[in-house]
Amino acid sequence: MNISLGQLAQLLGGSLEGPAEHEVSGLKGLEDAGPGDLSFLANPKYAPLLEKCQAGVVLVERGVKTPEGLAVIRVDNPYLAYAQVLTQAIARPYEPLGVHPRAVVEQGAVVGKDCSIHAMAYVGPEVELGERVVVHPGVYLGRGVRVGADTVIHPNVVVYHGCVIGQRCIIHGGTVIGADGYGFVFDGARHYKIPQIGIVQIDDDVELGAGNTIDRAANGRTWIQTGVKTDDQVHIAHGCTIGENCLLVAQVGISGSSKLGKGVVLGGKVGVIGHITIGDGAMVGGGSGVAQPVEAGAVVSGYPAIPHRLWLRTRGLVKRLPELFSRVKDLEARLPQGREEE
Repeated sequence: MNISLGQLAQLLGGSLEGPAEHEVSGLKGLEDAGPGDLSFLANPKYAPLLEKCQAGVVLVERGVKTPEGLAVIRVDNPYLAYAQVLTQAIARPYEPLGVHPRAVVEQGAVVGKDCSIHAMAYVGPEVELGERVVVHPGVYLGRGVRVGADTVIHPNVVVYHGCVIGQRCIIHGGTVIGADGYGFVFDGARHYKIPQIGIVQIDDDVELGAGNTIDRAANGRTWIQTGVKTDDQVHIAHGCTIGENCLLVAQVGISGSSKLGKGVVLGGKVGVIGHITIGDGAMVGGGSGVAQPVEAGAVVSGYPAIPHRLWLRTRGLVKRLPELFSRVKDLEARLPQGREEE
């Protein structure tokens, strides 16, 4: 979109230093941007690039020193401002499709105003869709599923019976919500299945990446709270609670009945054992194994996870083990083979 720097500053609530009438229409990095482009500086380590930057305007934090002659808009959070501009730039008016002739909507389903049900989607009996819900091809919504307004469900998502999805959610392709939790008991001869009679409840403004698997609870609910964002290939087992605004990066696996507080961040490939609690605001480094409760605000890493700084020190020592082993062997060789008892 074409927008003047004055309009852009007003849109972002920022302070403009540059020609208000100048227009930009593109979005590029600091090194590639030209006079017609907007760029941004979110990481201070890239500040030297401002000296040769040719962008029409750059979003920077308030108080950052910038070269003379470079147009800037000063904002509190340049990365957030960039995201807001990009959202505006790609926005398109929503045009509801209605129910495609090749979609299946079972009797008793309730489809809200201005929904889009694409070809080859299946909407089961007693399903309730809020207004402007988008259901892409290949989606399966089982009996009694409820989906809130403005939620988008991408191709080949499966939502088993009885599960609940809130408003303004985004569910990416291939995700399975509400499959049976992994519950068996050995009867002496075989593994006897424990019926999984709970649901999955997903609150508002949640985004689930592609290929997620969220298991239904054995009883009660597996609960994904407001604002949670997951990457691709995340697994959440039965009975878990994922607190508001948590971030789960690719290939995270969380075992049954564990609870994450608000704002927890789990790095890629983190594994969490069952029946433990990770406190509000805790962070777990990628590839870690969490085998015991984590206090609120803690930063942990490793396998098993320990305080992050201690893990870094430990890793440093591991690298030196061959050298230390050789030194110990050398010292042992110098010692007497034995000594007479006094």
